[in-house]
Amino acid sequence: MVEKKVSYQVSGRQFEGLIVYDDGVKTRRPVIFMQPDWKGVCPDTIAQARAVAGKDYVVLMADMFGAGYGERPKTQQELAAGMRAVHTDLAFTIACGGKAYDTLLAEANNLGVDAAKNTAIGYCAGGGFVLEQARAGTDFKAVVVLHVTNPNPIVAGTPCNIKGRVLAIHGSADPITPKPMMDAFEQELTEAKVDWQVMMFGGAVHSFCDPTANAGGTRYDEKLCRKSYKLMHDFFAETP
Repeated sequence: MVEKKVSYQVSGRQFEGLIVYDDGVKTRRPVIFMQPDWKGVCPDTIAQARAVAGKDYVVLMADMFGAGYGERPKTQQELAAGMRAVHTDLAFTIACGGKAYDTLLAEANNLGVDAAKNTAIGYCAGGGFVLEQARAGTDFKAVVVLHVTNPNPIVAGTPCNIKGRVLAIHGSADPITPKPMMDAFEQELTEAKVDWQVMMFGGAVHSFCDPTANAGGTRYDEKLCRKSYKLMHDFFAETP
């Protein structure tokens, strides 16, 4: 697996995304734009990108926190502060996510990818970021969010201009994003006439696709993670 660093700037700040792919595969593959969780681009989330890419996709990993952010482990308080700084600034979320997408996609096009059906995936806080991008009209044909944090618009009344299909994979016992938030998310998508699906894993909590989550309301579940990736692959495959 190749991990190619790609730099870009937003408002004078330096960011460093990543393109992850198997260079042993010579056929053209579709791309998946990936918004990782609040740890940003780090060994844990890069491992997730490698798992998503496999031999079938080229993964474009966004950096929303700044170059080098993921190099040092952080406390829960530091991670929460970093996430809030992005989440509460919608203009920055859209600008940085858009710059990451455009820059990484342009670089990936040099690898000979199939750019006819670009899709996106977001984990936890990254799910909220990628949904804000989709609301702003980014041309994702399909979006998959896993145990999403902040599924609802940060700015009340934000128009829902999601162009593609949406699949949310979530846990019914998730304390980070409980049922009322998911209900509001479903209502938003329904009113916007989005083609949406929600897969709810009974009894599952948050972060079931994060192997480092092992306590309380955030807990990895290998079986549910495997099922999630199967659902994701099927959802992308059936998207026109």
